[in-house]
Order: sequence, then structure tokens, then C-alpha cells
Amino acid sequence: MNSLKKGMLFTTLIMSLVLVSCSNDDDDDLVGNWIKKSSFDGPARSSATSFVIGSYAYVTTGYTGDEYLKDLWAYNSDGDYWEQKADFTGVERSAASGFELNSKGYVGLGYDGTNKLKDFYEYDPVSNSWTQKADFAGTARYSAVGFQAGGKAYFGTGYDGNYLKDFYQYSPTENAWTLVNGFSGNKRRGASIFVIDDKVYLGLGVNSGTYQVDFWMFDPATDIWTRKRDIDQDDDDDYSYNDDYVIVRSNASSFSMNGFGYVACGEGTRSVWEYDPTNDIWEERTSLEGSARTDATGFAINQRGFLLLGRSGSSYFDDSWEFKPLDEQSDDDN
Repeated sequence: MNSLKKGMLFTTLIMSLVLVSCSNDDDDDLVGNWIKKSSFDGPARSSATSFVIGSYAYVTTGYTGDEYLKDLWAYNSDGDYWEQKADFTGVERSAASGFELNSKGYVGLGYDGTNKLKDFYEYDPVSNSWTQKADFAGTARYSAVGFQAGGKAYFGTGYDGNYLKDFYQYSPTENAWTLVNGFSGNKRRGASIFVIDDKVYLGLGVNSGTYQVDFWMFDPATDIWTRKRDIDQDDDDDYSYNDDYVIVRSNASSFSMNGFGYVACGEGTRSVWEYDPTNDIWEERTSLEGSARTDATGFAINQRGFLLLGRSGSSYFDDSWEFKPLDEQSDDDN
């Protein structure tokens, strides 16, 4: 090898080491620590759905890469262990949606490998039993969002062969769905959602291969959607976040605690972002200390945030993590 090529190779090697070092230093400066918790007792999977009742999180359905699932598992956050409960009584599926309402869990929609679904079920943790309820009033779909805020529960967005932006409210007393009008955001599937002080925050997701950058707040007391600052880097956009980082993604996990919202992971990333609703500002936090993943499951129990399951390519995960947003990152606690 001549001296010019040797010099170029040496320079390239040094530059690579510098870039890696800078990247690691930047990550070390971020706040937040991830603590590994009891591994999920069921099969590793992606695209599960969940709901939280009291100090328990319930995780059901999903896809292992070979089969669709309907088992139900309850996580005891006080004791850090899992208990198997009565199987979900609908067909096996992935990419379903769920929420908690009046201390009961609800699961519906999804995809069973052949069909998009619109059936809907209620879980009673006291009797450990499922009851089928009125079918969702919109089209059969998957990768929709489900949420409850202010005592009102909703399903919306998703994919039925077309990308969607409609929302429906569920009434348990009438066992009926009602179309809710007024969302002027973009269509999408794989969106992220979290609830802070009975306000719902929705963003991210994908529409026809394009990541969505609009971000919205919904107030169920008034049925009004309000556009917040966008999460892209377009300096010419009045709604723009104007930051050096890219938050946009789909199939991420999300939860809220202590007045802040969190979005974690998504396709090919471990990154974590914290949303401050008072100032409408995002700040990057310490990345998940496990593998990068998409289609993971996120939830909060009594102001504690958790992320588990998911996949990366053909690898499916059964690990479970708790996020401590105010702690310094440590490599010695996992």
C-alpha cells in the first residue's frame, strides 16, 4: 500500500473513532436511567396491546413472528412479577387497541393475519372474565390508537386499506360508539398517544410512507383538538420545533408520568423524548438501554413508566424496563 493510501486510511480511522466518541459523550450527557425489570412471562412478541387498572398492567395479544396470540398477562408493579389471566376471548391478533374505563379493560380492532378486525371486548379483573361488547362503529382496522381521558374513551386513526383520521367515543352504559368530529390533523397509522391532566396528546405515525410531523392536543371536556408545535426541523413552519434532532417515527411506545409525556423507540431507534405540555417543548432523554425496537408496549402505573416487548427485524423481545427520568444514567444497575 502506498503512503497516500496509508495516510487516508489512518485519517479515516481517526475520524471514525472521534465520531463514535462524540456520539457516546452526547448520550452520556442525557438525563434519565433505565432499570431492567422482571422479564415478561409469556412468549416474546411485538404489537401487543395493554391497559392499566390500579397497580396492575394487563398485556394481551401480539405476534411472535410465527403466530398470533390471545393470552393475557398481568404485571404486579408492586411485587415486580407476572401472573397469567384468562385468555382474551376474541380471535388471536396483533396491532389491536385498548384502554381502561371504570376499572375495566377494553380491547378491540387489530389484524389476525388475514382479516382486519372491528370486534370489541371488556375485561373484568374481579371475575377474571371477558365479555363481548358492541362492535366498533368505524371500519375494521389495525394500528389505531385507544385512550381514555376525563372518563371518556376513544378509538381512532389506523389502517383499513386506507390511512385513517376518524375518532369514535365508546359509551359503556349504552354499549355504543359515536363518531367524534373535529380532528383536522393528518391521516396515519402507528401513531403515539399519551394523556396528561385529562388532555390527550397525539402525534407521530406514518401515512403512505411519510412520517407525520403534526402534533395535537385533545380536550375531551370540550371535544376540541388544538394543534401544538410540529416536531420536525422546518425553520419556515410557524409550528416547527426548530431543533437539531428528529423525533418523527411510527410504531413507537409512549406513556406519561408526573406531568410529562414520553415517546420511546420506533423503527431502528432506542431514542427517548420527553414532552413538556406547559411550554410545548421536547427534550431528549437517555435512550433505552436494551435493544433498539419497534412495536413495543409502553404504559405508566402510578407515575412509573415502563417499556417492554417489541421486535427488531426477525428478533422478538420479552424484556421489560422501567424509566427513571430524573436519575443519572448508570451502567451498573442492570
